[in-house]
Amino acid sequence: MKIQIINGPNLNLLGTREPGVYGNQSFEDYLIDLKTAYPDMEIDYFQSNVEGELINKIHETGFSFDGIILNAGGYTHTSVALADAIAAIKTPVIEVHISNIYAREEYRHVSLTGKNCKGVLTGFGMNGYRLAIESLKK
Repeated sequence: MKIQIINGPNLNLLGTREPGVYGNQSFEDYLIDLKTAYPDMEIDYFQSNVEGELINKIHETGFSFDGIILNAGGYTHTSVALADAIAAIKTPVIEVHISNIYAREEYRHVSLTGKNCKGVLTGFGMNGYRLAIESLKK
């Protein structure tokens, strides 16, 4: 299986950004754990703070990969363009949020992208990425 993980804005700061919300581990360190746990899978990782670059990566991998795990960060709540990109591809997308978006500010309670995804995981910390992989395996 080929899985593409796409992280959006500010997720390059995991491990240092609001550790009370997002934890102390960088995503790069967590990715090592994921790749160790799933040696039979090809897990690619991409992060960008730029909306258009996220859309380009969805287009690039959305017809050739077995699954996409997307944490669009703040774009989840604002980006019609990302929602349209997800709707336009064949590869299933699972939306992941490290924090529980429903336990945060009210504007975070709406996901524009989630309706076009196979599923949404929110509030499981970094473990949400592993749960998404398990879902894609089935």
